[in-house]
Amino acid sequence: MKVTDKDVTYVADLANLELTDQERQRMLKDLNSVLDYIDRLNELDTSDVPPMAQISDKFGESRTAYPWREDTPRPSLPHAEALKNAPESDGDFFKVPKVIEK
Repeated sequence: MKVTDKDVTYVADLANLELTDQERQRMLKDLNSVLDYIDRLNELDTSDVPPMAQISDKFGESRTAYPWREDTPRPSLPHAEALKNAPESDGDFFKVPKVIEK
C-alpha cells in the first residue's frame, strides 16, 4: 500500500500542519520509504527466531515487578487552590489563549 499525495494532505490537515509543496513531497517520499522497508521485513523468514523475552515479570509467576496500588478515591485539589496560581482566570475557570482557529 502506497501513501498518496492526497493521504499526506489529509493527515497534514488533521494535524493542522501547513506543508509547502516541497515538504509534502518529502513527507510522501519518507512515508513510502518506511512502508517499503516494512514490506522488505515482512519477506523475511522468522519461523526459527524465538520470541523476544519480556523485560518485566508482569505476566510471570511473580507479580512483584510492577506492584499496583489499590485504586482508592481520595479528595481532589480544592477549586480555589487550583485557580490560585493561574496566570488568568475568570473566578471559575482558567483563561487560556485561543490556539485553534478553525
